[in-house]
Amino acid sequence: MHNKLFLSFLCWGAMVCAQTKPQFTVVETSIAEMRKALEQHRVTSREIVTQYLVRIATYEDKLHAAVTVNPHALEEADKLDQERVQGRIRGPLHGIPIALKDNVHTMDLPTTGGALVFGGFHPPYEATLVRNLKDAGAIILAKTGLTELANWVAGAPTPMPANYNAIVGFGYNPYDPRRDPREGTADGRPALQTGGSSSGAGTAANLWAANVGTETSGSILSPSNQNMLAGIKPTVGRISRYGVIPITADQDTAGPLAKTVTDAAIMLGALESAAPDPNDPATTKCPPPQGRDYTPNLKADALKGARIGIPRAFYYDKATPPGAKEPRGGLNPDQAKVMAEAIAILKKQGAMIVDPAEIPSVISTDSAKNILLWNSCSGVNDAKGKDADCSVVLKYGMKRDFNLWLASLGSSAPVKTLTELREWNLAHTKSGSIRFGQSNLDVSDEMDLQADRARYEADRAKDIELAATRGIDEVMKANNLDALLFPGASGAAIAAKPGYPTVIVPFGMIPNAPTPAFPADFNAKPAPFGVSFTGMACSEPRLIGLAYAFEQATKRRVPPPAVP
Repeated sequence: MHNKLFLSFLCWGAMVCAQTKPQFTVVETSIAEMRKALEQHRVTSREIVTQYLVRIATYEDKLHAAVTVNPHALEEADKLDQERVQGRIRGPLHGIPIALKDNVHTMDLPTTGGALVFGGFHPPYEATLVRNLKDAGAIILAKTGLTELANWVAGAPTPMPANYNAIVGFGYNPYDPRRDPREGTADGRPALQTGGSSSGAGTAANLWAANVGTETSGSILSPSNQNMLAGIKPTVGRISRYGVIPITADQDTAGPLAKTVTDAAIMLGALESAAPDPNDPATTKCPPPQGRDYTPNLKADALKGARIGIPRAFYYDKATPPGAKEPRGGLNPDQAKVMAEAIAILKKQGAMIVDPAEIPSVISTDSAKNILLWNSCSGVNDAKGKDADCSVVLKYGMKRDFNLWLASLGSSAPVKTLTELREWNLAHTKSGSIRFGQSNLDVSDEMDLQADRARYEADRAKDIELAATRGIDEVMKANNLDALLFPGASGAAIAAKPGYPTVIVPFGMIPNAPTPAFPADFNAKPAPFGVSFTGMACSEPRLIGLAYAFEQATKRRVPPPAVP
């Protein structure tokens, strides 16, 4: 759908490149470095946008990182360059190109959620976070790939693979942008996982400076982990969700993915509103820092004296919940080696390591109070009548909040309810509307918002009890912790239920060795593996400081060699 645009960019870009040899390059250049170069007049926003467009044209067919590219990006860059000449600087992202997950409303670009029914759809209003970004001077360069509707379309029996959507197909990881060659999974999916439903591939491949993802349970942290990026999953309510296609307001949040913690911190401040958004009541929860500026927390010595907890059971070591026959979780030897090195570095930087700092609900011997036995309902196996042992929060919240979102679109909405969406998908299966089925949409739509409300409220209370009260809250308070350290994105689910923040930092590489194994002649490239700092509500300033200090002590991010 957008390849003609890319080809035109490629041809035009090639002429530009032939005529000029820019001293400034966008490759691995941070937002902070770009801002400095712009301030010193060593580069213009037009030149930055031009370089990114050429890179998109060069690598998009390999990565499928974008759903749509902004055809007016150069005009917007010219306007911002003119404002700079006139001495008007909008904010910390003035003239910086960023990308948005394609479930975030923009009025000048389509917002599709990756669903065929919304192909080419222009919403009647803009997301609050987009207005904030534009007020900060950002250029919205592209809408990124995503797992369709943030991965709440198809669960069991045929779960939708991460970073697949019906509009552009599969996205690929720039650290190994090849297809999975195994017979059972040779449907076009990537050999190296891309992470959750927010594409980090384009940021990792230097197609734009940073991107905005959204997370319900892992979709900022997982792509950050898999693409060697710094990511911030904020406290739910820190950033307005108005104008973002929802799964459930109980857990949804937007957040930044970037190449450095500094860039992610700059992005977070730009995304946040100066005052609560009347369109999102949750935005009263966390007051923004002074000037919405998180950069004063970027201190290289922030780890000195910090108390960091190591939740060994399940997250590092296998754990057997009550009544289970087999242990669950744990790290493989390669992952364990990476985390042992990370912990040693934290100690060297002056952190006080509390090891173990076990999460009470993870090690509970009471099956009714063990979080490992309490997952979110999804797919046909957790349909009505079969969902007694899982939380209905996501499937109930999807029907409630998705229908509210559709109603907010007014007459422009191509479908008016979740039921109509399911019917439209069934009527367009030959066009590829539901290649992997729509079992999650089905189990959501069968919920009765009135009759099932008591069940939802009970499950929501249990989510908070196990994940927060008897989970993160209890272990952090008991040990006076500044953060819990999770391997990769493994802490995403427990932090997501109460809406707690996490900052992930690039760190190691591990073998990409799935089960079943790749063919012997397939030389799989290693997979990135980060470390995550998680805290309680509104603790982003402290977590950003810890993550920055760790990043500065390690500086392990390496650019993907497949996209130089």
